[in-house]
Amino acid sequence: MQNLQNFRDYYEILGVSKDATSEEIKKVYRRLARQYHPDLNPGNKEAEEKFKTIGEAYEILSDSSRRSQYDQFSRYWQQNGFAGNKQTPKPKGWDNRANARSSQEVDPSQFNDFESFVNQVIGVSNRKDPKSSPGSTSTSDPFRSPRTKVAYTVNTPPRATRRDIEARLTLPLEKAYQGGNERIRLEDGRSLEVTMPPAMVTGQTIRLRNQGISGGDLYLKITVDPHPLFKLEGTNIFCQVPVTPSEATLGGQVEAPTLDGPVKMTIPAGVRSGQRFRLGNKGYPGETGQRGDQLVEIQIVTPKNITAQERELYEKLREIETFKPRADLLG
Repeated sequence: MQNLQNFRDYYEILGVSKDATSEEIKKVYRRLARQYHPDLNPGNKEAEEKFKTIGEAYEILSDSSRRSQYDQFSRYWQQNGFAGNKQTPKPKGWDNRANARSSQEVDPSQFNDFESFVNQVIGVSNRKDPKSSPGSTSTSDPFRSPRTKVAYTVNTPPRATRRDIEARLTLPLEKAYQGGNERIRLEDGRSLEVTMPPAMVTGQTIRLRNQGISGGDLYLKITVDPHPLFKLEGTNIFCQVPVTPSEATLGGQVEAPTLDGPVKMTIPAGVRSGQRFRLGNKGYPGETGQRGDQLVEIQIVTPKNITAQERELYEKLREIETFKPRADLLG
């Protein structure tokens, strides 16, 4: 009795249990196919062979009829070995057809090796006599040539067609304004170094040529994160600047933040809370490159904690100040 050579445990190849559902098998296959796809592993022969093997496993296990035949064959091999005697009893159920194209019963004991058996099950070489000698050839069999041995590959998926893909990229406002190099990681595991244009806005799409599937393009859809200080209003930028009561009363220069860094601006004496001032050409660049303005809103804030000296001065100021803001209310 000769043991079967080259037996392949398709369940072990995919890493699934023998009672795995079709959906579980499909999910695992898609993950492995993406991991070992030749397009993502150029020049990696080991990955290419792995890709072919998992394709072979999925070809059998994804088809309920072929999977049933494979399961019966597996039990037969484990229990009885692989004998060449035609009289070896066939396991129950082996009177099924190999496939729609074959009219012969499939008896595992009639095949010299595992690949010949699976070829018959899936119809790759079902015109071949199971007892033919290794050197025999058939002009009607496209998988054979007089000089080479049959190379067994089950339905290797064709090279993926060219396809565009889309990905989303979220950036802080400062990065969107400056542009420059940005490293992004795609869902398929690739990491790309991308040179981003300046002045990007939410909803904008960046096209990256030849970075999609099989030479297709990659489209990055941009989202700009809300900023704690700045709010975009078209090409204008709005922000609030706090000032002390003394700054508001006396006026003078205060610092205001901008996308280019802090700048000094002059506020008039007696400025009101909520009053707005315009910083020209400090806004966001538009499509033509022309920048908008920055609108600065003054907010007068009072201190929560003051020193003893400050308290003393505030109390003295209260005694001598002439400003009576509630005079009209009291008549």
